[in-house]
Amino acid sequence: MEETGFESQNLPMGSDSFPQLWSNYILPIPLENEQQWNDGDQLNLLGSSQDITTYDLLMENMPTPDPNPPSSTVPVTTDHAGEYGFDLHFQKSGTAKSVTSTYSEHLTKLFCQLAKTSPIGIIVAKEPPQGAVIRATAVYKKTEHVAEVVKRCPHHQSEDMSENKSHLIRVEGSQLAQYFEDPYTKRQSVTVPYERPQLGSEMTTILLSFMCNSSCMGGMNRRPILTILSLETPEGLVLGRRCFEVRVCACPGRDRKTEEDNKEKSDSKQKKKRKSAPAPETSGLKRSKSGSSGEDEEEKIYNLPIKGRSRYLMFKELNDGLELKDKTGANKIKQEGPSSGKRSMRDRSDSD
Repeated sequence: MEETGFESQNLPMGSDSFPQLWSNYILPIPLENEQQWNDGDQLNLLGSSQDITTYDLLMENMPTPDPNPPSSTVPVTTDHAGEYGFDLHFQKSGTAKSVTSTYSEHLTKLFCQLAKTSPIGIIVAKEPPQGAVIRATAVYKKTEHVAEVVKRCPHHQSEDMSENKSHLIRVEGSQLAQYFEDPYTKRQSVTVPYERPQLGSEMTTILLSFMCNSSCMGGMNRRPILTILSLETPEGLVLGRRCFEVRVCACPGRDRKTEEDNKEKSDSKQKKKRKSAPAPETSGLKRSKSGSSGEDEEEKIYNLPIKGRSRYLMFKELNDGLELKDKTGANKIKQEGPSSGKRSMRDRSDSD
């Protein structure tokens, strides 16, 4: 059996033999001059220029961290005008059955029909940065549903052949609209570049359409939703935010009137409850709360301070008369009790 290269050498096994073994057989670099071990010497270990090129390609293809942080799991739904005074304006529409979109300021709610455009005005106090966009996102209103993603129902998705068939909100009239799906939360949104108001106007208008009814099974399923409109920079920094509730239905005018009436009724009931609440006692004389019945209350003696003797005598005479009436009434009841019983027996005997 042949021996290996290391076994064929008669090397001393002392503490000084390891540096000699390292310098002669493992690495042809002297240990005394450690400063010469630089980056160039490390690259020489790759063996050829082809290996260096492969190394450079691997470094270039390494994923770079995303400058924008992941989106929040629970989106913020509070209004924030921000530095640029971001605000919304809705056209005033009545509650007629023919309207396709109407907004209730009392409810802060938009009522619209399926796939019908709803114009929304964008107002800013000063010019936002170059490349700013308006982002529209739909979220569920109630806390038990807010973690779920708002999407169209399977029925309406199957009828749509577009690439963005699962998106509930769409921007109409703009070829620059872009549709996104967050890689972390899977929430869907649509953006459109901010445009300056035209001459003689203080706002710019965007057209939104909602592609599913609020009552669709497998979609919203009668769960209320909120629409978040935010003014953002091209990097995704939020400059302003506005939020409103949306109901997609067949008759927006009728539903708006019904909900406003119900809201007024509930508000009036709350006001009546507040008015009917008993006022706190302010008098110095407070009755002690005991378990006594109404009869005990009538037997209790009360003291009434009266100013002036003439008035005192008048009330005393009135009180004496009431007490006399009570005594005569009690005596009459005692006397009429048995006589009435005899009469009833006589009436019975006569009838027999």
